[in-house]
Amino acid sequence: MAKLILSLDGSVLNEILLAKERTTIGRRPHNDIQIDNLAVSGEHAAIVSVANDCILEDLGSTNGTLVNGSSVKKHILRDNDVIELGKFKLKFVGTGAAKTAADYDKTMVWSPGGSKPAGAPSARVPASMAAAASSNPETPLAAKERAGLRVPPGPRADEAAEPFPYRFWAIVLLLLGIVVVGYLAY
Repeated sequence: MAKLILSLDGSVLNEILLAKERTTIGRRPHNDIQIDNLAVSGEHAAIVSVANDCILEDLGSTNGTLVNGSSVKKHILRDNDVIELGKFKLKFVGTGAAKTAADYDKTMVWSPGGSKPAGAPSARVPASMAAAASSNPETPLAAKERAGLRVPPGPRADEAAEPFPYRFWAIVLLLLGIVVVGYLAY
């Protein structure tokens, strides 16, 4: 399991295991990692654990978030990365090395119905499963919610929303009726 080592001026203050799917860092008491220092924003940053990766996200902090001396908004953490929040440092210690570009080059890709590379497994997907997968792809909003990222309020793309003009005009007509009745009663 990955962990963070919190230090100030070279002195280790705490070791925090990243056991949750989303770990928040900030000055306010409700954060998972509270750093009571004015250089740290109330909700400064969050670390989201997805599969074997940990992703650091700056939450719009005033002073920004640095990783290995560079300002970042989002960053996939690698073993021994140093996150700087004001004078405080959080050293990321992962359980394994993060994937590099060379790791992704080893991925085999072939299209359905196309020829398979030598040594590729010959697994068949039942038609019912293939149809279900193609008819229900995960939306970007659902993927963000699963990763614990903040999603703006409002109707979601994967939900059927009531048409806007219908609701809008119903309210307009209702208000117009109230005004007319009030005018006639006066």
